[in-house]
Amino acid sequence: MSDIRFDGRVAIVTGAGGGLGKTYALELARRGAAVVVNDLGGSVAGTGGGNAMADEVVKEITEAGGKAVANYDSVSDPESGAAITQTAVDNFGKVDIVINNAGILRDKSFAKLEPKDLAAVLEVHLRGAFYVSQPAFKVMKENGFGRFIFTTSAAGLFGNFGQTNYGAAKMGLVGFSNSLAQEGFKNNIRSNVIAPIARTRMTEELLGAAAANLHPECVTPLVVYLSSEQCELTHEVFSVGGGRFARAFVGVNKGWVPSAGAKPSAEEVRDHIDVIRNLDEYSIPGNANDEVKLLFEALQG
Repeated sequence: MSDIRFDGRVAIVTGAGGGLGKTYALELARRGAAVVVNDLGGSVAGTGGGNAMADEVVKEITEAGGKAVANYDSVSDPESGAAITQTAVDNFGKVDIVINNAGILRDKSFAKLEPKDLAAVLEVHLRGAFYVSQPAFKVMKENGFGRFIFTTSAAGLFGNFGQTNYGAAKMGLVGFSNSLAQEGFKNNIRSNVIAPIARTRMTEELLGAAAANLHPECVTPLVVYLSSEQCELTHEVFSVGGGRFARAFVGVNKGWVPSAGAKPSAEEVRDHIDVIRNLDEYSIPGNANDEVKLLFEALQG
């Protein structure tokens, strides 16, 4: 098959001033995309700001012969989110790809977590993805093509101590992408999610010595493929890191159904809990209607 190319395509990468986002921006540009390099230039906690990080990535792209423009807006409010898409339209005429990568950390144990730390994390990760993606989605619909990549994490999919705020925001993005995949499908807009494990400013302290072998560049190939015309996948989640690529999913097992028309008791649920939890047979619903269909099929025997 031919190489994956992005000639004539326009990509927005949020949080592209360093870490994972920088690798995405560089590789997309190397393959022909025009890239909006968005980065507020703030701290891991979301404070402060500056132009240097985004400017440096743009410089690296343009000196290699690629096309890129910097954007310093925060994703965390509607006007700034819209301005990021407008930067793509003003400079390159459209937007084809949005990689929602920007994020912050405000880790605290649940008993000590303050409402402001919950709000800040939700604002950047979950609402920020909405603020950037909605205006981009409208442009994509007009052009009949689009690719969205959302960034969840193991903390969102499986949980992690001290990250109730982060985990809630990251799992919210899975639901966001799954619904967007339904709405965008007829317009050739695909939406998928990655759960990356890599060494970045946000993860160095969490991962410790193990971070040395988790290069951000090991995540980039999956992101490039999911962003491409050659990828028709949508509504999926992938775990990726250190050279390992795997699918993650929300599934429903066969379950247990009492006798027809019966109203089971709590004791019967207790007595059948092993059957209820058994994973020998399971399905992966493509949407909410598929889950309801599975229910009715089970009830009908």
